[in-house]
Amino acid sequence: MIRRSLLIAAALACTAAAPAPVGSGYHLVKSVTLGGDGFWDYLSIDPARRHLFVSHGTHVMVLDADTYAVVGDIPNTPRVHGIAVAKERGFVSDGGDNTVTMFDLASLKVLGKITVGTKPDAIIYDPATNRVFTMNAGSNDATAIDAATGTVIGTVALGGGPEFAAADGKGHVFVNLEDQSEMVKFDSRKLTVEAHWPMAPCEGPSGLAIDRANERLFAGCHNETMAIVDGATGKVIATPAIGKGVDANRFDDGYAFSSNGYGTLTVVHEDTPDSFTVVDNVPTQLGARTMEVDPKTHTVFLVTADLVATPPTADNPHPRPTITPGTFRLLAFARP
Repeated sequence: MIRRSLLIAAALACTAAAPAPVGSGYHLVKSVTLGGDGFWDYLSIDPARRHLFVSHGTHVMVLDADTYAVVGDIPNTPRVHGIAVAKERGFVSDGGDNTVTMFDLASLKVLGKITVGTKPDAIIYDPATNRVFTMNAGSNDATAIDAATGTVIGTVALGGGPEFAAADGKGHVFVNLEDQSEMVKFDSRKLTVEAHWPMAPCEGPSGLAIDRANERLFAGCHNETMAIVDGATGKVIATPAIGKGVDANRFDDGYAFSSNGYGTLTVVHEDTPDSFTVVDNVPTQLGARTMEVDPKTHTVFLVTADLVATPPTADNPHPRPTITPGTFRLLAFARP
């Protein structure tokens, strides 16, 4: 997305209150060079099969989530953005040709291509309906796919440019509209919009995560805040400060994470469903703006590469930086 390029280029020029921990303890435990060229976007994990999926330009790298070794590859995914893990199948959003690549989670064999909306970006799985949803940045809508058959079921008009999304597991999907600074809530069975919620003071919401147990949503905003939203009412409960250049958010084991492209991982502790404390801004590396969390080990995975500023031109005043060939790498952060 344009905003991501701007940020990276600019960087180169229910329960009783529990005491917030002093710090999360997250620290870098491993850096693994993956190599290759091309930009990257979202990461995803298949906890059962211990596979970590890493988007990388025109393909998806498949890593062992415990050893970090490359164990497979999903080819022909032009301008890949994200990977959704359903019951037996995986789905990859291919922004370059307006399709989704469907593959078998056990064998990693490609099973086919599915035509969706224009410029599919984020992609998520909704366990309540066994459907996969693509967030289509070019057509401002979401495409619903039956995860069992790969059949397109319908489309939801969103009224703005979607970024990331999250499902509550109860039949609702929440979507950040980055250009409207809104969150949309829609019924994942009926494919009808139920609400448009203004997210002020959040500006330009990007990443999104959910605490399903407490119906709390965590949206990373480009004015360096995390908007924490009540999934029932749409009320913005809190806006803790985060680092600059957020592009992804995750929630795991009482912590909300914000991966920030300017080189930090903000960690927010959920003290109660209505009280939150920033406990860490862990140093990462420039460009490490997307992530995934392993629910088994609680390891946070990020990717980045060595970036070199590209001079602006009249035709392209905000160019993406240049990637130093062979420097694409995985960063693993763990806590004691």
